[in-house]
Amino acid sequence: MAEKKFDVVALGEMLIDFTENGMSEQGHPILEANPGGAPCNVLAMLTRLGKKTTFIGKVGKDQFGNQLKEAVEEVGIDTSNLLMDEEVHTTLAFVHTYPDGDRDFSFYRNPGADMMLRKDEVNEETIKNSRIFHYGTLSSTHEGVREATRYAISIAEKEGLLISFDPNLRPPLWNSLDDAKAEIEYGLNHCHMLKISDNEIEFMTGTDDYDKAVEILREKHNIPLILVTLGKEGSRAYYKDMVVECAPFLQEKTIETTGAGDTFCASAINYVLEHGLDDLTQEDLKALLTFANAGASLITTRKGALSVMPAKEEVEAFIAGRK
Repeated sequence: MAEKKFDVVALGEMLIDFTENGMSEQGHPILEANPGGAPCNVLAMLTRLGKKTTFIGKVGKDQFGNQLKEAVEEVGIDTSNLLMDEEVHTTLAFVHTYPDGDRDFSFYRNPGADMMLRKDEVNEETIKNSRIFHYGTLSSTHEGVREATRYAISIAEKEGLLISFDPNLRPPLWNSLDDAKAEIEYGLNHCHMLKISDNEIEFMTGTDDYDKAVEILREKHNIPLILVTLGKEGSRAYYKDMVVECAPFLQEKTIETTGAGDTFCASAINYVLEHGLDDLTQEDLKALLTFANAGASLITTRKGALSVMPAKEEVEAFIAGRK
């Protein structure tokens, strides 16, 4: 790939994840305001892995918007394309964590600042100066930001960028699941690498036979690399005629799963940045999945995600310690 100013540009939501952190003297849950949003979590991990990243999106001009801007700048993500809305507040998500680490979300986003991004606010030069464009579907839940997202995708395609897509399905944010399905379908038609979870691929294909599900996706969409995350069952990579499976790194120290999928996704993007997407071998795919699974496992032992991503050496040491 040619030398560009940025390795990865991501467009989408930036928000505050309120996560439970202990109980008050009165027995009420204490909530911690963690910076979050899937695209920025992905960029945070990529930055930790030494890549140059930039974010396109919008937050409110309020205390949470300022907190987010400071947090992403602190981890090294470029914020020259982060806009601050004068009227609409920063989007908030309240995350309830179950004993097994799984989560339930409640969103305060009607509207939220991330929905306010307009087509004319998307900087074409930023996308042109990047190697990979990454996005999800939360920036397609409403008309204005959907137009901005599709415009950005069209620039990326015109400029020959590799495009990475993570559906990141959040049912409460959609007017209907039919709308969600249509936008995920759009994303599947406009990507070179797809990171999709077990529940998302079942939602899109109607089957929990993942080999069959990928076959269904491939019949409709020409996606070179499909990565399926299977939670406690690990992950699979589908590339050309190869299927590679990798066991998870389960551990007792898991606190919550926030950011695990984003850490996995960033690790996969990082591998493609370093090795390309044209001639991957079975060994390459195994190495990609092993590192991605390990990084995802480490992040489940930490509160939040964006500010606490693991370094490359940390992930490699963790893998070595498990052999």
